[in-house]
Amino acid sequence: MTSSTQTQALKAGSWALDTSHASVGFSIRHLGIAKVRGGFTRFTTEFVVDETGAATLAATIDLDSFDTGNADRDHHIRQADFLDVANRPTLSFRATQPVQIAESFTVTGEATLGAITQPLTLDVEWGGIADFPDGTRHAGFSATGSIKRTDFGVGVPMPGMLSDTVKIELEIELVEPA
Repeated sequence: MTSSTQTQALKAGSWALDTSHASVGFSIRHLGIAKVRGGFTRFTTEFVVDETGAATLAATIDLDSFDTGNADRDHHIRQADFLDVANRPTLSFRATQPVQIAESFTVTGEATLGAITQPLTLDVEWGGIADFPDGTRHAGFSATGSIKRTDFGVGVPMPGMLSDTVKIELEIELVEPA
């Protein structure tokens, strides 16, 4: 983990995902000329801050929630020749070490799809902490990274048709422990 500025103090405990204000998105090039964007509508996170301010983090994505806004394409991508959600229902991520929250930092971890685990590095931008009208405090993060879909057994190489690189875009809002 590397950071560019002084660390940010977060309350110790388990921070809950605010699902109404979080998203897991992606983009992939089609025909080399345009990006297809989409996301996953169901996912969970584990974000636990210890007494030293270090956070352990993990996430799980329900792959059946794949959504690009095109029902036919989404149905095809869920099938065995791509995501194979019948046999690989989730994609998980776990940081390999606790991180110190800073204005910007890097999280190194492992992503697992089915029996395949690959390294994944996320560049994270700290959004800050704000009070919500219901009295709770929320913390926000934006993160980006990329994977090669064929490294996870998703589809076959399709040069000129579908990029192997999938860009990941995360917006995460968490609720401070009581």
